[in-house]
Amino acid sequence: MSRVCDVTGKRPSTGNNRSKSMRATKRRFLPNIFKRKIKDPITGMVYVVKVSAKGLKTLKKKGIL
Repeated sequence: MSRVCDVTGKRPSTGNNRSKSMRATKRRFLPNIFKRKIKDPITGMVYVVKVSAKGLKTLKKKGIL
């Protein structure tokens, strides 16, 4: 499953793990992705969408969820 939000476009970013000795090793920061079903009010079809937590908040604010 690709970790990309369909609403906001958020995707994994990269950074460093830092040990106590400040040694740097690469790591990934993954977005908080959920699968949600959204019903299209016009056609009545149900779509499964991958949405981040921020995207869910946006959809609720706009009245889609």
